[in-house]
Amino acid sequence: MKMVKIEEKDEIAIVRLSNGVTNPIGSQLVDDLSATLDEIKDHKKGMVLAGGEKFFSIGLNLPELVKLDRPGMVDFWTRFNNVNLKLYTLPLVTACAITGHAPAGGTVFALNCDYRFAAEGKPLLGLLEITLGLPVPYLTELILRQVVNNREANDILYMGAFFSPAKGKEINLIDEVYPQAEVELKAIEKIESIAKHPLQALAAMKQTKTEGIRLKYNKFFTKHNEAFIDCWFSKESRKLLEKAVEKF
Repeated sequence: MKMVKIEEKDEIAIVRLSNGVTNPIGSQLVDDLSATLDEIKDHKKGMVLAGGEKFFSIGLNLPELVKLDRPGMVDFWTRFNNVNLKLYTLPLVTACAITGHAPAGGTVFALNCDYRFAAEGKPLLGLLEITLGLPVPYLTELILRQVVNNREANDILYMGAFFSPAKGKEINLIDEVYPQAEVELKAIEKIESIAKHPLQALAAMKQTKTEGIRLKYNKFFTKHNEAFIDCWFSKESRKLLEKAVEKF
């Protein structure tokens, strides 16, 4: 069963994560998302990324990933980063509709989109990697520092704390906050209002927006990904990961 589904809304694709209630990000979800993005990029004028009502995504599927040996984790981590880059550079205008919790990998996915809309009150966001002894993915840190100011980025990265949609809007990480029932509709309306413009011009501007980060990421990809893998297999991180798996 595919873990990512496409729901048609005229010329807009609603790409929905569909891996149970919590939408953990494992190998199959990464591959399904990658294939879905390939499918829509030449046939749609915009995209809304959505998840579930309780969880947009809980983040990485730790029970699956802690079982991998180093080559297996290198393979997964490369594919995970590649799909994030593909989403970030997609030649369509994109929005993320966050109706449920989106910690760690959930926030990573959301940052890859051009716009982020969240449900008021309920969802928790945050880049929690440091609490597991891990650095935030290099691409994600580059994007975060493009979206919010450097001081706010430092707090998000170094403290590894949850924050609310209201806080996210305050620091410009979240564009708008709506009642839960309205979030996806508002995201679709936003993308529809932009997608009416000529796609070639929009794609050119999207390339301009993402080009600097894409080039920097490609240049330093290997070094930063090796640093992540080294942390993942460090004794300190393994203890923290094993504790996290017990609560997953």
